[in-house]
Amino acid sequence: MNNDHKNLAGEYIEAVQKSFIILEGLADCHTAGVSELSRAVDLPKSTVDIHLQTLKKLGYIVKNEDNSYQLSLRFLEHGGRIRKRIDTCHVARAQVDKLSNKVGEVATIGYEERYQRVLLYRTEPIEGLSDNAPVGQMNRMHWTALGKALLSQLPIEEIDEVVETFGLPRATDQTITDRDSLVDEIDQIREQGYSVEDEEHITGIRSVAVPLDIKGGNTAISTVGPKHRMTTDRIENGLVEALRETANIIELKYEHY
Repeated sequence: MNNDHKNLAGEYIEAVQKSFIILEGLADCHTAGVSELSRAVDLPKSTVDIHLQTLKKLGYIVKNEDNSYQLSLRFLEHGGRIRKRIDTCHVARAQVDKLSNKVGEVATIGYEERYQRVLLYRTEPIEGLSDNAPVGQMNRMHWTALGKALLSQLPIEEIDEVVETFGLPRATDQTITDRDSLVDEIDQIREQGYSVEDEEHITGIRSVAVPLDIKGGNTAISTVGPKHRMTTDRIENGLVEALRETANIIELKYEHY
């Protein structure tokens, strides 16, 4: 289970916190019965059961024929409404589709919220392997090219806050886990204008990203694919240029949106 949440300081409603712990646990499990979910979130079965019944009645989870539970599509509805409010996605989506068709790889739009990378949009895989990250996924910014491009838009004080808040956990043997090494790479990204992820999140996957210079929040676009296609030569002599061209179009369109 994802244990990013900490005990809330000050006044808060404990029952609400428990409901969200259970929802996050269910999201991690995909489907689970009361006993399995109780073990996953480390709460009594009776507590988990009453929260599940309440959430089911409200339409936020569904019960399967085998008595297991899963999140309902209500979250997809809310996620769609939230994404609709982010102007960047409206402006960038068509251009990212064109980018994907041009380079023959998956292309994505990432957004920084609460010091995590949120995947706003991704094109469908054209062929072969990609990272298969779902829209709406939130993860550590130091894991991916998108995330590192987003980090490059933050001042050093906020980068330190990211490290202090979330740490630098390892996803693969290639993951950056040292603060100074991360800062050095962010400095390089700022200088060259793009970031590269080399199997730092998923083994066998590389990606390259550029930040967007817009006022709609910290945003970046990337293209991602299998390492054998995402060679250094192709990145430096093709993909970076394609990303920059796309970013320029998005920035111009956003300015007149």
